[in-house]
Amino acid sequence: MVYNFKVFKKCSPNGKLTLYMPKREFVDHISFVEPIDGVVAVDEEYARGRRVFAQVVCTFRYGREEDEVMGLNFYKELYLASEQVYPPPEKLPYEPSRTQERLLRKLGPSAVPFRLSVPAGAPGSVTLQNALEDEGEPCGVHYYLKLFVGDSEIDRSHRRSTVALGIRKVQFAPSKPGPQPCTVVRKDFVLSPGQLELELTLDKQLYMHGETIAVNICVRNHSNKVVKKIKACVQQAVDVLLLQNGQYRNVVCSVETQDGCPLQPGASLQKVLSLTPALGTLRDRRGIALDAQLKRQDATLASTTLLLEPEQRDAFGIVVSYSVKVKLYLGALGGELSAELPFILMHPKEGRAQLVQADSQAEVELFRQDTVHHQESVEVY
Repeated sequence: MVYNFKVFKKCSPNGKLTLYMPKREFVDHISFVEPIDGVVAVDEEYARGRRVFAQVVCTFRYGREEDEVMGLNFYKELYLASEQVYPPPEKLPYEPSRTQERLLRKLGPSAVPFRLSVPAGAPGSVTLQNALEDEGEPCGVHYYLKLFVGDSEIDRSHRRSTVALGIRKVQFAPSKPGPQPCTVVRKDFVLSPGQLELELTLDKQLYMHGETIAVNICVRNHSNKVVKKIKACVQQAVDVLLLQNGQYRNVVCSVETQDGCPLQPGASLQKVLSLTPALGTLRDRRGIALDAQLKRQDATLASTTLLLEPEQRDAFGIVVSYSVKVKLYLGALGGELSAELPFILMHPKEGRAQLVQADSQAEVELFRQDTVHHQESVEVY
């Protein structure tokens, strides 16, 4: 039996460096991140007496490119890992993966493996959606792997001898879901006796993208007020950690109903509302957080950001969370009563590539040189 697997390939403009990678997505397991490994084929005659370095670069654009005037810059870069890959060490400090071994046998003695480790707690790959009239690179956190020829790892690379390939750091749904979300809120009225009670429950805490959320609502009206309508929505909270006031919310789906209303004093109401958070009609709204996409992938809402220590947030990145909010409208004089429940929205772990077998065949995907447009990688020195 022959197993097919995909290999991503990209060459430097002068053709002297060629990067091969078995995957472009690296999973963040919260306590650690999968290592980034691959193989680089080096033109030995060109590289004789020179060094080749591999680096993982995290870029953060937190402002629009068109607003950068008078030297103002809304762009940061963070070098998370760096390693010299050529000349290779006499003995590798790790065991090459099966894909690396297959590539080394196919490419010959000019190929060398590499492995880079990204620290735990590094920001996730998130893009903030541009409006239709916006131009330039979208705001968000992006990663790319960079290979270049230089004397040291802090050299400013020349474009002709540099390879830059976009990658992603992703999180998948945890295997153990948390407790069922539930809350009860009550409202007292200054000039009237009794209180209004709203009980809100979700059927589970963890939802997958595209899954419908069942919101269980129970209203007990022990006051003399009248509930006129009910509105439920899913809110996406975006926290841009680099900015002091970088917190805002987007409503990604909502439903409004008057079924069972008006709810008179002394009455009760039990109802289930269905909400399906999806990008859908929101493709032209600025500021919606999306999962950073690679080549030829459909955009989806950003997954919930899972943190090892919620209090110890990194000052570099974007944190995304979701919640269901239900609001009871009591009219102009009665005011409102609202309850909110957080939940987790993520992609499942299923569907990841199988282990590469010994009798395998590689499907190679090539990339043009203009597929990464980050500032540092396009300048010529």
